Amino acid sequence: MTHPRRTVPWLMAATLATGVGVAVAQPATAAAGCRVDYTVTNQWTEGFGADVRITNVGDPVSTWSLTWSFGAGQTITQAWNAATSQSGAQVTARNVSYNGAIPTGGSTSFGFNGGWSGSNPVPTSFALNGTTCTGTTTPPVDPTTPPVDPTTPPVDPTTPPVEPPAGAWQAERLDRGLISVRSGSNNLVQWRLLGTEAAGTGFTVYRDGTRIAGPITNSTNYLDTGAAAGARYTVRAVVNGSEQAASASSLTFGNGYLDVPIQRPSADHVANDGSVGDLDGDGQLEIVLKWDPTNAKDNSQAGVTGNVFVDAYELDGTRLWRIDLGRNIRAGAHYTQFQVYDYDGDGKAEVAMKTADGTRSGTGQVIGNAGADHRNSDGYVLSGPEYFTVFSGPTGAVGATTSYVPARGTVSSWGDGYGNRVDRFLAGTAYLDGQRPSIIMARGYYTRAVVVAWDYRNGQLTRRWTFDSNDSGNSTYAGQGNHSLSVADVDQDGRQEILYGAAAIDDNGRGLWNARTGHGDAGHVGDLIPSRPGLEYYKVMESAGQPASWMADARTGQLLWSTPAAGDNGRGVSSDIWSGSPGAESWSSADSQLRNTAGQTVARKPSSANFLAWWDGDTSRELLDGTRIDKYGTGGDTRLLTGAGVRSNNGTKSTPVLSGDLWGDWREEVIWAKSDESGLRIYATPTPTTTRLWTLLHDQTYRVAIAWQNTAYNQPPHPGFFLGTPFTMPAQPVISTP
Repeated sequence: MTHPRRTVPWLMAATLATGVGVAVAQPATAAAGCRVDYTVTNQWTEGFGADVRITNVGDPVSTWSLTWSFGAGQTITQAWNAATSQSGAQVTARNVSYNGAIPTGGSTSFGFNGGWSGSNPVPTSFALNGTTCTGTTTPPVDPTTPPVDPTTPPVDPTTPPVEPPAGAWQAERLDRGLISVRSGSNNLVQWRLLGTEAAGTGFTVYRDGTRIAGPITNSTNYLDTGAAAGARYTVRAVVNGSEQAASASSLTFGNGYLDVPIQRPSADHVANDGSVGDLDGDGQLEIVLKWDPTNAKDNSQAGVTGNVFVDAYELDGTRLWRIDLGRNIRAGAHYTQFQVYDYDGDGKAEVAMKTADGTRSGTGQVIGNAGADHRNSDGYVLSGPEYFTVFSGPTGAVGATTSYVPARGTVSSWGDGYGNRVDRFLAGTAYLDGQRPSIIMARGYYTRAVVVAWDYRNGQLTRRWTFDSNDSGNSTYAGQGNHSLSVADVDQDGRQEILYGAAAIDDNGRGLWNARTGHGDAGHVGDLIPSRPGLEYYKVMESAGQPASWMADARTGQLLWSTPAAGDNGRGVSSDIWSGSPGAESWSSADSQLRNTAGQTVARKPSSANFLAWWDGDTSRELLDGTRIDKYGTGGDTRLLTGAGVRSNNGTKSTPVLSGDLWGDWREEVIWAKSDESGLRIYATPTPTTTRLWTLLHDQTYRVAIAWQNTAYNQPPHPGFFLGTPFTMPAQPVISTP
C-alpha cells in the first residue's frame, strides 16, 4: 500500500520503499534540553512500526519519561527498550533498567508497533521529564563521503570500556542460560558453569520456589522426573557452603524446543543465517537474524535481487530493531557476512557488516545517498561507494561508518569482468592482541585475497592492518582462500591467527604459512589429534592437481597426511564422532571411508558430511545435517532427532540458522527456521549427562567460531581443546567480563 508524502512545519517527510509496502521515515526535531527523532519505519493496513531517538542537549539525566499525544487515535501495541502506557491520546514512555542515564550530548532509542485507522500523522510535540523538546534538528551530515578516520562518538558513552587484566581475554558476562527441556514426562534442567567459576562449584535447584536438589557438583543438569511441563526453575551457586543469588527463571523448551516469533519483512523473504550476542548488556543472548529475498543469487548468477534485512530479537520475539541493507547490497551467500560481538568492551555486542548507499539503520538513519541505484542490467553492483559499518547492539543505530577496504577497483582485476570474483566476501572476529576482539573483513579468494583487521573502540573504527596478496612478498597467497575462514591461536603465542583456506595469516597481519594447495569449501581447526602438541587443521580442496583433503599442523602448515586428488571435493569434516579410535575422525565427499588421526581408513563413512553437535550424554560428537541429528555407528547411524515443522538453510548446504552451545549446559543447541517463516525453533538435548564442563562460550576459539559461523559456506564451531572420548577436563579459561 502507498501513503501520501506528508509535511509539517518542523519536519520534512521522506518516503522509504520496503519489502512490506511503503513506509514513512520522518525525522522529528527539538532542542533546548532535548531533541526527538520520531521515525515511522514500517506501515501496513491498520498497523505501523516506529523508532524514537532521544538526544539530551541539556543537563545529564539518570531516568527519563517521554510524553506525547497521538492526533488521530493511534495506539501502541508493543514496545521495546521502553515501558509504555497510554491513556486516550496521551502516551508515556519510560526508560527500562539499562538505558535510564543519558549524559549531555548522549542519546537513547526505543521502538514500538502500533495501530492506526484513517491516518497516521506524526506527533507534533514531545516532552522529556516534563520539559518540552523545542529546539531545531542538527544539520544533516553528507554521508556520501564517509570519513576514513571516523569521529563518531560512542553510541553509549555512559558505559566506559573495560580493559582486561594482563593474561585474561574479554568474554561476555553471561547469566546461567537456564533452560527446562521436556523429556517424556520429565524435565531436563540445564545451566551454564561460567568460566569465572571453580570447576567444583555446587548448584541447588529450585522448582517453583521450592528447593528440590543439590548441591549438584558432578554436572550442570538435573532430571526432574514426573514434573509438570510448565514448571519454572531457578538455580543457585553454592560457594563456601553459602547459596548465592538465584538465577533468572528457566526458559521452557516444551516438546524439546523453544519457539521465537519473528517478523517476516514480506512474503518474498525467508529467514537465513543467524548469530547471537548480548546486545543490551543484561547477560542474556539475543538473536541477530538475516532475511534473504527469495530471489537471492550466487555471484555466478545474473539477476536483480530484493533487499536484505537484518533483525535483532529477544527470545520472547520482541524485535529490537531492523536494518535494511538497501538495493545496493546484493543478496546471496557470498555478499553479506555479519559479525555480532562486543568489540568496544562496554558489555553490549555490536553488529558489523558491509553497507552501501541507501542502507537504513535500526533507527532510520540512511547511510550514503538514499536515492542512489548502482545496480546494472544484470543485477550486479559494480559501481558506487562501499562502506563498512558498526551498528549499536541495543538500538541498531550507526556507531561508526568508514569506506570498505579494499575498494573493488577494476572489476576484471579480480579474475572476471562480470562481477563474480570481485564480490566474494568473508568476515570473522579474532583476538589479535590476545585480550580484546578485532573485526576481520575480507575480499577475494579465487585470485587476489585481501584481509583487513579493524578495531572498534570509543565509537571509532581504526584499521589495525591490511594483508593483500598483491603486496610484495605475498603473491603466493593469491587463490588460497576458502568459502569460509577459521580463527584460532595456532602458534600458541596467546594471540589468534586467521586460517584463510590453504594459508594462515599471523596476528600482526603478515603471512604465517602457505600450503599452496589452493581454494576449497571447508576447513576445521582444533585439537584434532590430542596426542600431538598444539592444534591441527583439516581442509578439503577443489583442484584436480592437489590432494582431495589433508591434515596439517596448524602452527606450521606442515601436512601430516593427505588423500589422493579427486577434483572438486566439496565437503569435509573432522571431529571425534566415534569412541573406537582416539582423537578426531575425518571424512569427506571424496572419501569412501572414515579416517583416523593418522589418515588411515578405520570404519564406514558417516551418512553426512556437514555440521556437528554434542547432543547425547557422552563426549563424542553427533552428526547434524538438514533438520536431523544422528549418532554415528560403524554398522549404521542412529537417528536422535528429527526437527518438526522446520527447514534447513542455504539450499544443498542444508545448514541451520545457527548451532552451538548457546544455552543450558555445554551441549549444543540447534536453531532452525520454522517452515512457515513465522519463527525460529530452538532445539536442546533432552538427555542427561554426568560430564561437567565450562560453557563453551567462554572458550576463545569456540566463541569466535560462533561469530564467524554465518560466513559464506557455514561451518560448525570447534573449541581450542580436545572435547571427545575419553574426556579430560581442560584448563579453566582465563577471562575478564565487562
